[in-house]
Amino acid sequence: MKNFALIGAAGYIAPRHLRAIKDTGNLLAAALDRHDAVGVMDSYFPDADFFTEFERLDRHVEKLRRKGEEKRIHYVSIASPNYLHDAHMRFALRVGADAICEKPLVLNPWNIEPLKEMEKETGKKVNAILQLRLHPVIVALKERMQLLTHKVDVDLTYITSRGRWYLVSWKGDIAKSGGVATNIGIHFFDMLQWIFGKPEKTVVHLTEPIKAAGYTELERARIRWFLSIDSNDLPAAARAKNKTTYRSITIDNEEIEFSEGFTDLHTVSYKEILEGNGFGLDDVRQSIEMAYEIRNAREAATAGEYHPFLKKAAY
Repeated sequence: MKNFALIGAAGYIAPRHLRAIKDTGNLLAAALDRHDAVGVMDSYFPDADFFTEFERLDRHVEKLRRKGEEKRIHYVSIASPNYLHDAHMRFALRVGADAICEKPLVLNPWNIEPLKEMEKETGKKVNAILQLRLHPVIVALKERMQLLTHKVDVDLTYITSRGRWYLVSWKGDIAKSGGVATNIGIHFFDMLQWIFGKPEKTVVHLTEPIKAAGYTELERARIRWFLSIDSNDLPAAARAKNKTTYRSITIDNEEIEFSEGFTDLHTVSYKEILEGNGFGLDDVRQSIEMAYEIRNAREAATAGEYHPFLKKAAY
């Protein structure tokens, strides 16, 4: 049994980490969040020590490290705001633990190499949660796409409605979240590059606080993408069913359905990490570079290859 610390225990995604730690037969020894609405911990690890100040967690983990192998923290799970991931991964490595971090690992590509240097110095590893690479439908799709000899046409559409709170929170601050393309899009960018190869060209047609759209060519795919947190962008059919999320990927006009099967992917990710098969810093490099390029690109004219939702987007 391994000992875990969780940073970001009050966040939206924290319960999936709590469940993954429990389902893999391990122990949450300590948790941190500046907010104390963490009653969800009672359903998983009511005896875990909890802190609202990072300095106190740091001191506690260091004391545990000095008590020996059975007491020390072996893994630090990181579900904090995006801009803090880098510092929290460094903390994990510094106290002799492996890191398990939500996306994006870092906001800027140049932050990857210093983390790799710390891995070498400490002998510990940074592991990324890239759950789409473990989704059975996506794994099967990758295998099928390897057999193709032509470049495919892909449309990616992801709309996940968020309220007014979104722009008030850290997620609405591009310096802290990386913007909507990073915050909600990076898993999809990673997945597409994993399947279709390295980027060759990216054009950004729209980049706003609540939506982004563009065109990207990979080695084996031409992709039109549209990402939004604006409920006005939901298709009429989705709104008629009172759905708040719309997720669609078409490849050569064939719809790829993978709406289900997300519930247990964090547990699957943890199992792979614990067996030494986690995704590392080099695995995330391309998607970090792509998100950075999108964030800093100038908008191009909406012409040529562009996502059809741009014709009706409310912006």
